[in-house]
Amino acid sequence: MESQGKPPTEKQFEILIRMHSDANRGLRVYHVYEKMKKFGVKPRVYLYNRVMDALVKTGHLDLALSVYGDFRGDGLVEESVTFMILIKGMCKCGRVDEMLGLLDRMRVSLCKPDVFAYTAMIKVMVSEGDLDGCLKVWEEMRRDRVEADAMAYVTLVTGLCKGGRVEKGYELFREMKEKGFLIDRAIYGVLVEGFVEDRMVGAACDLLKDLVGSGYRADLGIYNSLIKGLCDVKRVDKAYKLFRVAVQEGLGPDFATVNPILVSYAEMRKMDNFCELLAQMEKCGCPVIDDLLKFFSIVAEKEDGVMMALEVFEDLKVKNYSSVAIYNILIASLHKFGKVKKALSLFDEMKSFDFQPDSSTYSSAIMCYIEEGDLHEACACHNKIIEMSCVPSIAAYRSLAKGLFNVGEIDAVMLLVRDCLASVTSGPMTFKYSLTILHACRSNNAEKVIDVLNEMMQQGCPPDHVIYSAIISGMCKHGTIEEARKVFSNLKERKLITEANMIVYDDILIEHMKKKTADLVVSGLKFFGLESKLKAKGCKLLSG
Repeated sequence: MESQGKPPTEKQFEILIRMHSDANRGLRVYHVYEKMKKFGVKPRVYLYNRVMDALVKTGHLDLALSVYGDFRGDGLVEESVTFMILIKGMCKCGRVDEMLGLLDRMRVSLCKPDVFAYTAMIKVMVSEGDLDGCLKVWEEMRRDRVEADAMAYVTLVTGLCKGGRVEKGYELFREMKEKGFLIDRAIYGVLVEGFVEDRMVGAACDLLKDLVGSGYRADLGIYNSLIKGLCDVKRVDKAYKLFRVAVQEGLGPDFATVNPILVSYAEMRKMDNFCELLAQMEKCGCPVIDDLLKFFSIVAEKEDGVMMALEVFEDLKVKNYSSVAIYNILIASLHKFGKVKKALSLFDEMKSFDFQPDSSTYSSAIMCYIEEGDLHEACACHNKIIEMSCVPSIAAYRSLAKGLFNVGEIDAVMLLVRDCLASVTSGPMTFKYSLTILHACRSNNAEKVIDVLNEMMQQGCPPDHVIYSAIISGMCKHGTIEEARKVFSNLKERKLITEANMIVYDDILIEHMKKKTADLVVSGLKFFGLESKLKAKGCKLLSG
């Protein structure tokens, strides 16, 4: 355009800036702005504001401040929008002192911010979790004698309560009441939740009375918070009364409502009350079995909760509150915390009660049997899963591979690896690298295998029994025992395996090589048609 004698105008630059700004491409906006300066085009106040706003919104506050320096250098006068763009950017970045300095300049050269501007600042700081900054802005607003409206109060009270400063939030809440603001039920909700988090349950209950006295009905969220708080301070009797009130008011209690009470009854071993609550839940149309699944999942997450969950389940079984999914949760948790024998007894009990185990059940059983050293039963569980046209869990695949390796079944491990990678969308990293190691073994060069191991470990994936199986399988098929030993020696030097492990792995290596050599001999005899003659000669020797 310039070469044709038609240099670009401010309007054309404005179009480019607006397009990049709308697409949130802040750096492209700044690039266009730099081009404007190169062509000697001076933006208007509006366009400067547009450039600074695009930079602030895309997280480039320092570039926006450099543009503001050019703005002032051009002798332009700020509008309130100019100040607010930069002030909100500083609030977002937590640069409170700079923001206060800019506020002073705004007061001197233009005017003090109004309540909407202050509310916008508080909202930005709340979103960033900068509560100290929020309170400083609030003090600035009072210093300017700007009357906070309901929205300003709501924004700050909500931020304080969710940020763990409920007492300060309650102080502002009382100011709202004194000023006669219409207080939304949501404010009561965040205050109740905040008091419950701080274990100030008495104050939370007082707020419920205040709420009802103001003509509101508490929503389910408020009841849920109070019930949780009361159960936390061992007042399950009052919590149950609140549950009954929620039912009477037709609020449709959910799992969040009843779970704290269920947990409290379980901890106190009050199973009659526990079952009575389940009956109440059924009357309310709650999916009791689904809720029990969630209950057992939460309780059995911790080691001390597993045994309590088992005791609860013992009482529930006689009342027909049982399912395969609940058995699965308990078996998996027992295995997780090392109670393998108890997990297997539960597995046997499940089958004796005519519950049909699913793939999750069998997967947990595989891991338990491997830890008990019963490879035969573990393999039987794997076969059951395959018969059901299902896929074992990744953890079950790993566990079964380890068990097979420990008894020297290297071919079975590699078969399992291929089955896993063919059946799941994202198999374990070691399973994938085992195939790369098999390929590297074709060179009969330990260094190439070690290079693969180094790459694998750089990816945060240490070698395991699958990798050791791949080294043994690959070197026995394509290489030599000596090269395989070099790989294991390297792993020992790097303290990835112990001396004792190396001895065990060497024995497995030798046995697997013997097996592969014997297989080759048999294959050669078959190829030359000598197998039948060898058998006949063997029979004569035996008869002699």
